[in-house]
Amino acid sequence: MSDIPVLSIKNLHAKVADIEILRGLNLELKKGEIHAIMGPNGSGKSTLAKLLAGHPAYEATSGEVVYKGKDLLEMEADERAREGVLLAFQYPVEIPGVSIANFLRTAVQARLAEDEEVDLFDFQDDLVDRMELLEMDPSFAERPVNDGFSGGEKKRGEILQLAMLNPSLALLDETDSGLDIDALQIVSKAINVMREKDPDLAVLIITHYQRVLNYVQPDFVHVMVKGAIVESGGPEVATRLEEQGYEEFRVPAGA
Repeated sequence: MSDIPVLSIKNLHAKVADIEILRGLNLELKKGEIHAIMGPNGSGKSTLAKLLAGHPAYEATSGEVVYKGKDLLEMEADERAREGVLLAFQYPVEIPGVSIANFLRTAVQARLAEDEEVDLFDFQDDLVDRMELLEMDPSFAERPVNDGFSGGEKKRGEILQLAMLNPSLALLDETDSGLDIDALQIVSKAINVMREKDPDLAVLIITHYQRVLNYVQPDFVHVMVKGAIVESGGPEVATRLEEQGYEEFRVPAGA
């Protein structure tokens, strides 16, 4: 197995509309690892996810991001997706007029070689199988993407993309927000099943709360404050944050 990390971020600075958000962030994910980033509102968590996915409004000003040995920042957003970077959005967008089945089939096709075609029967079997895993009614496949969906249905749709596209790096931006306990358990179960099927899958979970980490066990938990990771550790970090909050990180050292 290669020792090259799936994702290596060094001294990353980034801005949005000329406002610096990320300030010297360092992070490394290896194959099969689950990392969680926790932090207060405005700390830069979602900025990191969108920057990694290639959102044009988010600009890296210095530092480096290497994905499977390649310069991620030099890739266009669609190239990142084809290379196996998947972002599950905090606020999934609606795409009226495009069915979930057509959307996913197009996405799967885009990741194949130019001379390959999606086998429609295999695709349909896979889609039904993954929807059953997420306890989604098969009729959802014919509905427009996220159009009229509840918050929980939208989040299941994001994890359905994860299940169908088999990425190398999954960025889950507050996928747990807006989920009741039943939906959270279903979504978490699906994430765990995908990891069992692909032990090399690297996952970065961005969340405010420990509850999702009770179901999807992280290898590492990082605390982000003011655009940088200020502490890293195991699951015990999340437990401490749940009990004590972020106050200790808001106070300057020596103050």
